[in-house]
Amino acid sequence: MRINKLKLSVFLVILFHVCGAVGILFTEYRQWFIDATPVTLLLMAALIVFTQKELNKHFFIFFLLSFTAGMLVEGIGVNTGILFGDYSYSNILGPGIFNIPFLIGINWFVIMYCCGCVTFIFEEWVMKKMGITDEISGSMQTISFVVDAALLAVFFDWMLEPAAIKLGFWKWSDDAVPLFNYLCWFLISAGLMTIFRKCNFNKHNIFALHLLIIQMLFFLLIETF
Repeated sequence: MRINKLKLSVFLVILFHVCGAVGILFTEYRQWFIDATPVTLLLMAALIVFTQKELNKHFFIFFLLSFTAGMLVEGIGVNTGILFGDYSYSNILGPGIFNIPFLIGINWFVIMYCCGCVTFIFEEWVMKKMGITDEISGSMQTISFVVDAALLAVFFDWMLEPAAIKLGFWKWSDDAVPLFNYLCWFLISAGLMTIFRKCNFNKHNIFALHLLIIQMLFFLLIETF
């Protein structure tokens, strides 16, 4: 029997996030579910690889660049405060290096990939719907994509921050997320989205849209309740 990768992957994402939300919000095993976060994050990354069409070297190059860039900028941020602000990670997200969990690098890839795919698919659909694909130069399409995808990544981080702080993944020195954090997110995301745009791999992964929406709903539930 042929496996429908998209349906199976979406089912697993919904299952893990619903179980996580219920376990954290409504059971006495709250901490157990929070401590299981690394398993969920690794599964999400694995499902991206599982659903990616035509895996090639460009896809893995983008993964490595996103992971490396994420670890590097977070390392600078945590250890110097030059980027993002004054914050620190707890031990919930597992082992790492220079006070940065390795899962943070993986999560940078997941966020960048999902925001890149969603923006790419949406802009392509809009241009075809309006019949203006051939009227916009390649450079303008790239600029539009980079700005939109970076803004989407910033919006995702804005939704993530309150829930992550509430769950104890990391903390800010003054218990408030500075606006400087979002400025850094935009600039770094713009750089990675430029690379995403240039990398030659299939970017039509609908699973990325499902994953992004489900994660946003999960963060919203945690923050609200």
